[in-house]
Amino acid sequence: MNDLLPSSTVPCLAALQRFGAERLRLPGGDQEVLFLSTSDGSERALTVLGRGADLAAAWLDAWAQWRQRQVGEAGLPRWVRVDRVIHVQAANWGQVRRLLAGTKTNYFALGIAWDAALAQACLPEELWGHACLYSGDINACVPSDENLRALTRRKFGRETGWPQDDATPLWLFQTKGVFVEGEGPVQLLDNEGVMDRVRRIDQPDATLVAEAVQRSADYLTRQVTLSGRWVYGWYPCFDRPVPSYNALRHASAAYSLLEAWDLTRQPAHLEAATRAIDHLCRELIKPVAVPTGEAHVAYLVDEGAEIKLGGNGVAILALAKRIELTGEARHLALIRPLAEGLLRMQDAATGAFVHVLEFPSLAVKEVHRTVYYDGEAAFGLLKAYELTGEHRYLEAVERAVEYFIQAQHWRSHDHWLAYAVNELTRLAPQERYFRLGLKNVSRHLGFIRQRITAYPTLLELMMAASAMLDRMDTLGLEPLALDPGFDRQAFEQALHQRARHLFSGYFFPELAMFFRSPARMVNTFFIRHYSFRVRIDDVQHYLSGLVAYHQRFLSGARTLAPSTAPELSASP
Repeated sequence: MNDLLPSSTVPCLAALQRFGAERLRLPGGDQEVLFLSTSDGSERALTVLGRGADLAAAWLDAWAQWRQRQVGEAGLPRWVRVDRVIHVQAANWGQVRRLLAGTKTNYFALGIAWDAALAQACLPEELWGHACLYSGDINACVPSDENLRALTRRKFGRETGWPQDDATPLWLFQTKGVFVEGEGPVQLLDNEGVMDRVRRIDQPDATLVAEAVQRSADYLTRQVTLSGRWVYGWYPCFDRPVPSYNALRHASAAYSLLEAWDLTRQPAHLEAATRAIDHLCRELIKPVAVPTGEAHVAYLVDEGAEIKLGGNGVAILALAKRIELTGEARHLALIRPLAEGLLRMQDAATGAFVHVLEFPSLAVKEVHRTVYYDGEAAFGLLKAYELTGEHRYLEAVERAVEYFIQAQHWRSHDHWLAYAVNELTRLAPQERYFRLGLKNVSRHLGFIRQRITAYPTLLELMMAASAMLDRMDTLGLEPLALDPGFDRQAFEQALHQRARHLFSGYFFPELAMFFRSPARMVNTFFIRHYSFRVRIDDVQHYLSGLVAYHQRFLSGARTLAPSTAPELSASP
């Protein structure tokens, strides 16, 4: 048996021993209990149970059980994860059901067993990976009987559904674990706070952030087809594609891939982003006939023949980013028509924008849909102004921002508004613009610190505000003089806290191994409460925030302040 064990046996056992757990009192006597999960990277993990009088005996038993489950002479697995049971609590279905109802979707981090000896038991990762606690409600773990039956049939050879009677006994258990990939180092897995169940990260450093950006950009690159259209997204639990499409997110994902290329300088990333942009220009941006003598107008046309205000904004951003980074002007001719399209959606008297038009009639479909469109449009117009020198675009943004101030847009704490205001203060550094940017973030710090979800746009919001604060420092402007409620120290702590928190939404291999097709999803970002969904715009927001974080705090331009912030609370 020993020649079948990986060379990491000794360090894994040593790492597990550090947890200091005592043998569990289970039927049959005091025992050590381990869950051994393995994967070759292409298929969902196989998880077996090992038990013994001590840790070494449990380890050998787990590998014996693993060997029995293999077909033929399979080699050692690529990924090995071992979870040591440290506590077991008897409960009943009524108690468990209430716990699930009070826990945000896919944040339930306890294993569940159907017998006191844990002979039939599942790790939380197995429940997540089979969508056993998801029904579409993002605010609670809702048991799925169908998906649990699929999991138990695969794992135990017999179907078990969720109990029907509240008195039915169940057992909840906690584990601490380790993970090793190949001959690599043993990773200790956290078991508390926002990084529960994956490797321990005290604060992301330059290497970790750059690697996450590189690998997530690799993921996006693989999603760009030869035609330049994206594979829009995946549901990892069952490796199913997201069937819809969104032209606005097509453009914004290309923009973020270019941001990532600015850090990675990998030719494949630029080539894929260019292919997506060429498709954008060729298939999704449409010229619109206007009265003779007016400037040429073009719109990004989305599914359902919709023209979205934000669509033109992010299309400009994608084209402008490629021009900025490469110096190539082949897409410059489209910047002005897209900007003119935005001007035609603005009320010149009030500065307000109309949000959705019908194509090709240009009839108003919705006056307002989402606050994000306003910030996207303003940011896009500012980039158009920089590239063309057309002052009407800057003036349009100034009118829009006056409207944003009157309408108290800062109450939405929108990351796109933060981007736009940061850019505007660079071009027109007026105190009222700085005040708007401060309010957009300062009233939101409590939420930012407490939010349990990864919520990647919060880091984007913080990074844009941070750039604006640096500008204020350069100009000698005191934030407290413009916004008495602003707390600079709390802001800095919340910013670094969010950067760490983003990695709770990252498919480290110790988590990806429990999903249907690990190789497709490993080392990219997901949205946990949407059943670990991976969509191009989900990855986009993580990338944009982390690229900015790396550039500003980890590249040597500034020093990363140590995080003294307390752990995030568990409230959603």
